[in-house]
Amino acid sequence: MAQRPYIVGNWKMHGTRAMVAEARAIDRAAERLIKVEVALAPPATLIQAIRKEASLIGVGAQDCHTAEGGAHTGDISAAMVKDAGAGFVIVGHSERRANHGETDADVRAKAQAALAVSINVIVCVGETEGQRDAGQAEAVVASQLDASLPRGEHVLERVTVAYEPVWAIGTGRTPTTEDVAAMHRAIRAKLLEIYGEGAEAVRILYGGSVKADNAAALLAADEVGGALVGGASLTAESFVGIVVAAAERLEHHH
Repeated sequence: MAQRPYIVGNWKMHGTRAMVAEARAIDRAAERLIKVEVALAPPATLIQAIRKEASLIGVGAQDCHTAEGGAHTGDISAAMVKDAGAGFVIVGHSERRANHGETDADVRAKAQAALAVSINVIVCVGETEGQRDAGQAEAVVASQLDASLPRGEHVLERVTVAYEPVWAIGTGRTPTTEDVAAMHRAIRAKLLEIYGEGAEAVRILYGGSVKADNAAALLAADEVGGALVGGASLTAESFVGIVVAAAERLEHHH
């Protein structure tokens, strides 16, 4: 694994200007932990403020619309989040898929929209509890990847995959490291099948109840190239703990 681990904080629907101070503190900590690539996806209202205050970490959006612009009241295009300072956008998060009925085709269209304006994408996939209990987890994720991942030139430099077992998000239930490793290996195999050569370069993040105390074990699992962190990314204290775990893991590695 030549690449730096990628630790991304997803603030979801949290954050007012008062929280820019947390982003600044995260940015300062990232300065010391340069072996780890750190990023935040705040609500769209804060992208500009955080980009201005935090110079080292990546700043991105939690979603974008599929269209370049037009009659879509309340929606925000990829060009707009880029203009606000976003360097990437998360697409297909399980909350978007569940609460907004986003299909794999929608997710792919959003990813293509982001790539069209030259920002990176984090494409999320993951199975529900029912699907896992029915033994369909890997098949479900493989078909999501097939239909959600963008295609075309320069995709490999711009795409990250995030695996988030839906049943582990915010529930405190986390899969075993063996479960995580098995799924990440399956995702890697699917990426190689879809993209061919060069797909080794795509980082696969794990997301789902990642905290400072379980981050080290999760990041040590096979093919885990980083983490997509929810609640634990809202304060510098808990988020930096995860970044430190990633940095320490690298030191043991070498």
